[in-house]
Amino acid sequence: MLPDKEINVLLQLIDDPDVEVYDTVAARLIGFGKEIIPRLESIWGATPDQVVQERLEILIHRVYFNDLQQELMEWNRSKHPELLRGAILIAKYRFPDLNVPALLTQFDRIRKNIWLELNNYLTPLEQVNVLNSILYNYYKLQGHELTERNPAHFFINQVLDSKQGNSYSIGIIYLAVCEMLDIPVFAVDVPRQFIFAYIDTLHSFFSHDPDGVQQIQFYIDPISGMAYTQNDLEVYLRKINATDRGSNFKPLSTRRIIYQMLEELSLCYRYKQDDAQADDLQQLMKIIDIGID
Repeated sequence: MLPDKEINVLLQLIDDPDVEVYDTVAARLIGFGKEIIPRLESIWGATPDQVVQERLEILIHRVYFNDLQQELMEWNRSKHPELLRGAILIAKYRFPDLNVPALLTQFDRIRKNIWLELNNYLTPLEQVNVLNSILYNYYKLQGHELTERNPAHFFINQVLDSKQGNSYSIGIIYLAVCEMLDIPVFAVDVPRQFIFAYIDTLHSFFSHDPDGVQQIQFYIDPISGMAYTQNDLEVYLRKINATDRGSNFKPLSTRRIIYQMLEELSLCYRYKQDDAQADDLQQLMKIIDIGID
């Protein structure tokens, strides 16, 4: 239960010209958490004062941002953080009132449509062709290069609605579906690219090793679903003069993928000279402990 008397006094001081007074008021209001937002929104709609409106918008954003930071901390502390959940948290930066259950229902519908087309007799390439057919032909997902610097292409809810995304947003849809359907497709560490590998576990009749040997069958570009061979990747690495081949082709952790997605989104805002949002995203990046994987 919020203390109405104290809140009413604080709200009357929002337009105080004394910066120290305002900072104290703002800190106290933000401390009430998301419960204070309806009150702030109500005042925003009732006041014609532009300065007060701007201060209220900043307060509302900071309340939502603090809540998002807490959610991301919980996600990061998880032993096995979910990739799709990480992408949803990124979307909540832009859409704090995001209807997550509706989004998950939309995503589950995609999973079911793919599952209906799969069977145990398909080869790895045939499995990927089924995914590609559903995602790029049936759902019409269209990938754009990161160099377009469009923030909208990063938010998974917008991607599912507009059908326009980039390698990270469409890629996370791709990876999450693969995980749910036990298709061994993983993001791998390739310089300047966000790309996937179909990593099959091969078992030898003569070996007693129960884990088998993991072998990359081919690579997948999440922008289009196009498959590439090992030779294609080697040619690419030679072209960009990549010297440290030892770290290439290793699966990326979920934390690393979300960290890189935040990094690219931050660059988008920086490119558009929206430094405040870029700084917010860099704060979120600091929460993710990519050294523990």
